[in-house]
Amino acid sequence: MKRSMAMVAVAGMMVAASVQADTAKGDPAKAQQIVTTVCAACHGADGNSTNPTYPKLAGLPAAYITKQLTNFKSGERKNPTMSAMAAPLSPDDMLNLGAYFSEKTPKPGAAKDAALAEEGKKLFKGGNEATGVPACAACHGPAGAGIPAEFPRLAGQHSEYIMTQLKAFRAGERANDGAKMMRMIAGKLSDQEIKAVAEYIAGLH
Repeated sequence: MKRSMAMVAVAGMMVAASVQADTAKGDPAKAQQIVTTVCAACHGADGNSTNPTYPKLAGLPAAYITKQLTNFKSGERKNPTMSAMAAPLSPDDMLNLGAYFSEKTPKPGAAKDAALAEEGKKLFKGGNEATGVPACAACHGPAGAGIPAEFPRLAGQHSEYIMTQLKAFRAGERANDGAKMMRMIAGKLSDQEIKAVAEYIAGLH
């Protein structure tokens, strides 16, 4: 099991480094108008969404944000709302938005259910050897800081959003971001495990 988790971590770092190296830098100042007129309504002007349906973008790696927008635009990642938002964006717009939100400070979240979060902590840090689920920390880091640009920061993210994404991977509905690996992992998670690990992630700092 330890060997398996180590292999996942090494593979993740190699993919992330490759993606990051291929991503140019954007200009956050040039993203301001798009943020104000389009993004802020759901994600907040500073990337700290207050609606748990929408993810917090503040502090995510610029390359990761740019990649998601590119995937929404191409249809590789499917979401009717975000596909429509990304459709008119140019490659430079997406680079600039990535740079903008990456510079914002993420506001910490909090777990609402301490017992559930403790259950999720065990899965996040140690996985589930009985079902072959590796520790989330192997790719996303022990504090949920992520490995730019392929594995995102999870710490403080809305638990509702985390649950939605894990269920989308489990159902085969999400096809980007190491989908093969995440589908394999999520496919072994029970509803209770998804709920617990999402609760723990929400309170990570």
